[in-house]
Amino acid sequence: MQITSAKFMRGVSGTDELLSDGTPQVALIGRSNVGKSSLINSLTGQKNLARISDTPGLTQEINVYGINHKFYLLDLPGYGFAKVPERIREDLQKLNWWYLFDSPHIQHTAVLVLDANVGPSKNDTEMLALLREHQKNIVIVANKIDKIKNAEYAVRLQAIIDLAQGLPVIPYSSKTGTGGEKLANKIF
Repeated sequence: MQITSAKFMRGVSGTDELLSDGTPQVALIGRSNVGKSSLINSLTGQKNLARISDTPGLTQEINVYGINHKFYLLDLPGYGFAKVPERIREDLQKLNWWYLFDSPHIQHTAVLVLDANVGPSKNDTEMLALLREHQKNIVIVANKIDKIKNAEYAVRLQAIIDLAQGLPVIPYSSKTGTGGEKLANKIF
């Protein structure tokens, strides 16, 4: 699917009529600083659609983007390390948990974004287990593949494929656009 329009709708931090309007929802999930905002900008072809920062924990609500007037792409707050007070980190975790597992909203696809250069973290492994347990339609993005040294590429990617246990894994680079068309076709 080609993305012809993408628009920031609004940030939500709980029940919101936008999430209940029947539009299919694709949730982007990943640790803080995994590159979800860069992925959104790269995938949509808009450099400044999602705010990018080097500071982990900048996203503190669920940012909703309208894609082709047919889907919502939801950028969930990052989990794990974030440069925010512990209370805020706990609130963000509760927001993610609510949206993914307790709310009435059903995700068309749950996209787990992993840093292919760093490899899956304990938090990534736990999130994947939760998504599986709740029978989500999961796609894994091996992000930042452009940062992997050529000699390490196969090993790093294989570690993510092994973790996926048969789930789709899409190598992706926001910098080069590698994997963009495949990802768009898979999740929308």
